[in-house]
Amino acid sequence: MPLFSHRFSTASSSSPSSPSYYSKPSKSHKANSSSSYASSRIHIAIIFFSIVSVFIGIAGTIFAISSAGARLGPVSVYRCGGSKDTSRVVSTSRKLGGDGGVLPERRKLLGFVGIQTSFDSGDRRASLRSTWFPSDPDALLRLEQATGLAFRFVIGRSKDAKKMAELEKEIKKYRDFVLLDVEEEYLRLPYKTLAYFKAAFQLFEADYYVKADDDIYLRPDRLATLLAKERLHSRTYIGCMKKGPVITDPKLKWYEKQGNLIGNEYFLHAYGPIYILSVEIVASLAAARNGSLRMFNNEDVSIGSWMLSMDVHHEDNRALCDPRCTPKSIAVWDIPKCSGLCNPESRLKELHKTDMCSKSPTLPPDDIDQ
Repeated sequence: MPLFSHRFSTASSSSPSSPSYYSKPSKSHKANSSSSYASSRIHIAIIFFSIVSVFIGIAGTIFAISSAGARLGPVSVYRCGGSKDTSRVVSTSRKLGGDGGVLPERRKLLGFVGIQTSFDSGDRRASLRSTWFPSDPDALLRLEQATGLAFRFVIGRSKDAKKMAELEKEIKKYRDFVLLDVEEEYLRLPYKTLAYFKAAFQLFEADYYVKADDDIYLRPDRLATLLAKERLHSRTYIGCMKKGPVITDPKLKWYEKQGNLIGNEYFLHAYGPIYILSVEIVASLAAARNGSLRMFNNEDVSIGSWMLSMDVHHEDNRALCDPRCTPKSIAVWDIPKCSGLCNPESRLKELHKTDMCSKSPTLPPDDIDQ
C-alpha cells in the first residue's frame, strides 16, 4: 500500500496511480509545516541576537580602551575654571560640579608651593629640576608625601603659538605645572599673583599657600617644618619683612606709578622672592571680585597693600632670605644684590653641590628662627 494512501478518502479510488501525497494535504501535514516554519524563525532570531550581542561587546571594549587611554595618558590635566593642574590624574572618587561636570576633590596638604616662572625661564626650570625640585612626577609625589607640601611651576598663557607648543612638550614630559588663564607678562605680575592664589585655593586644600620665584634655592624639608609650627593667629603673612623709600622716578628700577598714594616710605611688607599666606587670607583673596583690589606696579607691594586691609599678623622670618646656606636657612638668594639668585642657572647647581645647602639636617620647629 502507498505510504500515505490510508489518510485520504478519495485518493485511492479516483487515481490509484497518482501518489496520494500530491492530493489535498492532511491536518497532520499542516502541523508539521507550521512547526518547521516556527523553528526556522526561532533559529533566525537567535542568530540575529548573537550578531547584535557581538557587535555591542566589540563597541563596549573599544569604548573602554579609549576611555582608559584618555584617563591614563601622559598629560592628565585637572581643570578648575580657567586654571589647570597638569600633575593631577582624575581619581575614581569624584564629585559632580555645579555645571554637571565631574571634578575630583581638592588635595589636602600642609602647604602648596607655586614656583612662579615664565616662558623665557626654561633653563632655570632645568637647573631647579637638577637640584632641589623633583625631576619627574613620581619624585614630585614622594616629596609631597614626605613633607606635606605640593610643588608646581606656575605660568600664564602666551599669544605666541611657538612658545605654547614648547611649553606643551615640557608639560608632557614633567607634568609639574599649574597653568593660569592670564597673560604671562612681567608688567602684569600683580594680576598673575592674584590669579595664582585664586587657582591654588580652588585646586588644593592647604593650610598655607607659598609664592616663590624660580631663582631661589629652597629647602622643602625646612619649609615644611616652618609651616607645621603652632600659631596663635589664623591669618598669618610670613616672609622677610621690609620697609623702604618709595621710588617715584620713572627712570629707576622699582618705579611706583601710584607712589603718591603711599607717601615717602613703603608700609611693612615681605620681599617678593618668597612669602607665605595662611588659608584664611587666601580664601579672602579667592572670594574677591575681579577689579576690586588695587594693583601697584610691584607685585610684593600689591600683596602688602592687600594685607593692610585685613587683620593679618606679619611674621618676619629671616631664614627665608638668607644670602648663603646655613644650618637654619630655608630659602637662599643673593639679597640685596639681586631679587633672587644672580645668574640662577649656574648658582643653583653650585649651591646644591655644597653639603651645607643640600645635606645639612632638618631642624625641629623650635630651632627655626623667627
